[in-house]
Amino acid sequence: MTEGTLDPATGLAGDRWIRHRSRSTPDGSADPAVQLTLISTRVLAAIEPDQARWPLAGDQLYVDFDLSVEHLPAGARVAIGEVEVEVSAQPHTGCSKFSARFGSDALRWINNPTGRELRMRGANCRIIRGGTVRVGDSVSKV
Repeated sequence: MTEGTLDPATGLAGDRWIRHRSRSTPDGSADPAVQLTLISTRVLAAIEPDQARWPLAGDQLYVDFDLSVEHLPAGARVAIGEVEVEVSAQPHTGCSKFSARFGSDALRWINNPTGRELRMRGANCRIIRGGTVRVGDSVSKV
């Protein structure tokens, strides 16, 4: 993503989150805990050196930032430019699509116990304060 507008009510402009049915909500509506996903550019580079293929991971924001459970426990807040998000307790794990795109070895690597502690597959987040996010915006723990 080069630039985008994030809204607490609707998610990322143009994204499908608000239309996505969820098994984790009683009425099947979009789950605010998985409104946005962050993934580490360092992990992506280790899995896929060709940056043109990174969007296949399916995450909305790519960050060079420590996403580990130790650094960002559930409920921690992260500022990205003018936007603020809250890290969800719901883990972001790879799926069959991720495995098909990057290989079963990559899926096993990110989902091993260390990979889960480091959130190598990324972090689910809820948008707290909306706004515009641009490439190069600073990322910091609030």
